[in-house]
Amino acid sequence: MDDRQRYDRATAHLDPPFAVLDLEALRSNASAMARRAGGKPIRVASKSIRSRPLLERILAMDGFAGIMAFTLPEALWLVSTGLRDVLVAYPTADRTALAELAADPVAAREITLMVDSADHLNLVDAAIGGLPHRHEIRICLDIDAGFVAFRGRFRAGAHRSPVRRPDQAADLAATIAKRPGFRLVGVMAYEAQIAGVGDDQPGNPALTRAVRLMQARSRRELLVRRGRVVQAVAQVADLEFVNGGGTGSIDLTAREKAVTEVAAGSGFFHPRLFDFYRGFTGRPAAMFALPVVRRPAPGVVTVLGGGYHASGPPGRDRLPHPYLPHGLRYAPGEGAGEVQTPLLGPAAHDLRTGDRVWFRHAKAGELCERFTALHLIEGEEVVETVPTYRGEGRTFL
Repeated sequence: MDDRQRYDRATAHLDPPFAVLDLEALRSNASAMARRAGGKPIRVASKSIRSRPLLERILAMDGFAGIMAFTLPEALWLVSTGLRDVLVAYPTADRTALAELAADPVAAREITLMVDSADHLNLVDAAIGGLPHRHEIRICLDIDAGFVAFRGRFRAGAHRSPVRRPDQAADLAATIAKRPGFRLVGVMAYEAQIAGVGDDQPGNPALTRAVRLMQARSRRELLVRRGRVVQAVAQVADLEFVNGGGTGSIDLTAREKAVTEVAAGSGFFHPRLFDFYRGFTGRPAAMFALPVVRRPAPGVVTVLGGGYHASGPPGRDRLPHPYLPHGLRYAPGEGAGEVQTPLLGPAAHDLRTGDRVWFRHAKAGELCERFTALHLIEGEEVVETVPTYRGEGRTFL
């Protein structure tokens, strides 16, 4: 029985649209990620999962410890449900959440905030200045891990922190150490240009060569610079962790002596954009089903909905991928639509009204913003249905 038959049989009692997670594929991906980490713990990036019960399931597996959250309100909620050790990966300007953090001893102990400037410290102080008692705020220093060449005329990687050099990191660390109410406990540097960019681009050998060259040079530069940054900060603070990496660079980042843990999230679901890496191969685990509602012409079917575009630079690679049955493609003039999506190709001849088409999202976590639940498939049956953040009434961005 192929995957399409298995998924159709397991979900025969459900009316699409809905989302599923193949548990066997999830376990296989998680095991491969842990092996690539070489014994260093993997902090689970919640933005790629966005389901609290699923986070709990993953954290129960060997090799995974702690959560990397994307907002402070999310982190506060997760800790209130019993989850622990939550690093907020992005600076926050949420004054209400900051006041809640400073007033809650458990949250203050279990949550670490991200900063990259004294302005963030000032904002925290302003937000919680009126509290009769404030708990110490744990701080992680965000370092720019982007690759810069040709005297700054070329850059690859996310625009994150203004802190790049060891002396800049040491200066900010010293500033944090002098500020009452804060404790610097970690350093983070996310190399998006390596972890989030595939180095095996189909049909584009020139781009593939350029990506590989950029990534090789970036790895060499960052290996040295990240080590020096950590050494400089460690002169000022007793660091509990140094975080780096992502799904696409787990094995490379874990080899660095300066790094104590790696972060990853997309690898659990293995969305479409992660098909294009040489260094690892995962199994598609998360997908969604849409029903065929029209057959407007021979070789054409139309499914309900489907306009679940992924974030990032606009392009066809940000569209969901028609996965099963194989052999479907978008109509050039329409693409993935808000309320309907025409699909072309040989497989369309055999599809009938009411049949399912299975899609993979281009990225991981954004899938769960479209659905209230994930149906967990084991073999040929749904063994459990778990809520997404949205299903628990939580939308953090």
